[in-house]
Amino acid sequence: MLLARVEGNVVATRKHPSFEGWRLVICQPISAMGDAEGTPQIAIDAHVSFMHQRVVISSDGGAARKAVGDDKSPARWMIIGIVDEKEPGVPV
Repeated sequence: MLLARVEGNVVATRKHPSFEGWRLVICQPISAMGDAEGTPQIAIDAHVSFMHQRVVISSDGGAARKAVGDDKSPARWMIIGIVDEKEPGVPV
């Protein structure tokens, strides 16, 4: 699991059939201080997150494939939670 920030939507003229009906977003992993860490990831968004919102993403491909209902799906990253509060004393 990683803390991340939603940076954009994915628009595709063609995508794997298992992604039909699912919103895909670009998530930038961030540190607790909010600094970018690592490579942005494309994640399935079942929680209707907003731009620049902090989220928790998981790389559990098995759970992502189960969510989309296709064992052969290329799904790997998935938003599993939206961060609605910050811990006291931690900068945003």
